[in-house]
Amino acid sequence: MVELVARTPCEGLLPYEAGEAELSEIIPKRITSLAPFEDSTLLKPLKTALGVELPAPGQSVKAKDGRIVWTGQNQFFVLDAEVPALDAAVTDQSDAWAMVALGGAAAIDVMARICPLDCAHMTASQVARSLIGHMPAIIIRTKTGFEIMVFRAFAKTLVNEVSHVMDAVAARGALST
Repeated sequence: MVELVARTPCEGLLPYEAGEAELSEIIPKRITSLAPFEDSTLLKPLKTALGVELPAPGQSVKAKDGRIVWTGQNQFFVLDAEVPALDAAVTDQSDAWAMVALGGAAAIDVMARICPLDCAHMTASQVARSLIGHMPAIIIRTKTGFEIMVFRAFAKTLVNEVSHVMDAVAARGALST
């Protein structure tokens, strides 16, 4: 009989460091997609359960036991926290996404080379949907760098592409010293 073994999307691939940049895997307890119905009365029960209201477009907010991230028009991801029964389309996305943290002094330089957005001007808690290399991604700015979410099937490609850019940024830094 076949024995299945649970693995994280980036297992065996991370952590990775090059120069002044680090890439590590984030493993949320759960990722829940939340899409309010048009006539939803979602806000009050959500605020009661998680302690916050839904974030504005392009933002994320800390909740009681996690965070709520804007992911598109009337669509949000609740990270880590348990979502109560709500008047909304609620789906478990936990196994569908790979999530990594890119940090260090060179994180902005790495993002400048792999993402078409000007991520240097993003402020902490800002969220954007864009590309990392050729992959669709959700990019969350943190105080210390970036959190990047891609579809789980892209996990190995994400690590490969970002680590190559990290190496290039580190090499350029070494040449200029």
